[in-house]
Amino acid sequence: MTKADVIARIASQTGLTKTDVRAVVEGFLDSVKYALKKDDPLEIRGFGTFFMVKRAPRTARNPRTGDEVKIPARPQPVFKPSREMKKSVTE
Repeated sequence: MTKADVIARIASQTGLTKTDVRAVVEGFLDSVKYALKKDDPLEIRGFGTFFMVKRAPRTARNPRTGDEVKIPARPQPVFKPSREMKKSVTE
């Protein structure tokens, strides 16, 4: 499902125009990005939590040459679904 599919589905369910729904969806996504950029977890009750974790540095291998490649530590966005979300998806 793409962002356009989500917008079309919400517009058909609510009766709002696709333009209005697009503005709301993009505003929500910008809010998620802003919170993660500030390292502030974003919790949506009944859905899940978006937060940042720090990935440790590691050594990998280039599959073509076999050379070692150092991968530095970096922040990684993570989503953890709520119990309600897990239950509704697995039923």
